[in-house]
Amino acid sequence: MLSKADTHVHTYYSGVSNYKVLRFPESITRPEDQVDRARKNGMSVLCITDHDVIAGAFRAAEYGKRFDDIDIVVGEEITSADGEILGLWLNEWIPPDLSIEETIDRIHEQGGIAIAPHPFSFYVSCLQDRIYDLDLDGIEVINGGHVDDYTNRKAQLTFEENPGRWAPISASDGHSTYTVGFNWTEFEGCGEADLRRAILDKRTIPCGEPSPVIAQVRWSIEVVMGAQKMLAKALLGKLPENPENPLITKMLMISSGKKIGGIVGGMMYVIPPIPFIAAWLSTTWLKKKSHALLDEFEMKFKGDQ
Repeated sequence: MLSKADTHVHTYYSGVSNYKVLRFPESITRPEDQVDRARKNGMSVLCITDHDVIAGAFRAAEYGKRFDDIDIVVGEEITSADGEILGLWLNEWIPPDLSIEETIDRIHEQGGIAIAPHPFSFYVSCLQDRIYDLDLDGIEVINGGHVDDYTNRKAQLTFEENPGRWAPISASDGHSTYTVGFNWTEFEGCGEADLRRAILDKRTIPCGEPSPVIAQVRWSIEVVMGAQKMLAKALLGKLPENPENPLITKMLMISSGKKIGGIVGGMMYVIPPIPFIAAWLSTTWLKKKSHALLDEFEMKFKGDQ
């Protein structure tokens, strides 16, 4: 029997992104909501991997105990000094900014598994060709957040050129319930123990495709509108502190000027057709850039054969 797993999912514990004067959440989705959506999408295993924090994953794991059809794995997307790395089956938090070698050592010391997310992204922090020198258990050959033609294609060709070296992983990198469920990793068996065995034995099957652009647009509108509401309440002193929601804590720390900038910028963004124009512009740029990079890589790839 084959089961499905999503090994790279975010919640509002992933914090806030900086866009010069504007600050918006990476996600406004509760850990519980990602668990519920994963169950609806037929996942046997869900790995919560927030940026540089594991509290949300522990919260999801506790919530997941009430269900017998899904296992929740505690993970972290760690910002090493050399690029992002996923640590799965963690017991303790691993701090950011360590060398990639020390980061991987700390993952393995906990009995965890190290996976390179979006290893060849040209716009997100990643390991690039360092993957050849590191003790990695797997690499993402399909990252659901990368709609460009280059990132996943290069990862797939690289994997094909090095059969048996890493477990091939397909993960959503979902920051919203809108952007999960389009791609996943299949494995023999059911539950986290079988997934772990499949990764270590390099018998995983990457499936699906990146989330469609419209899902990415829905996520962007969701986080902008969610941020606007929190920023407005914080500016008016009506956003109560909530230790269970670290996103609120971070919003309260933002200066008044940046709160106003976020509200104004957010209002401009969500007015149709601006989000769709923004999506068209970004995908056009990604397509142009990725095709140039892919042509260069495939020429080198064919020349090396």
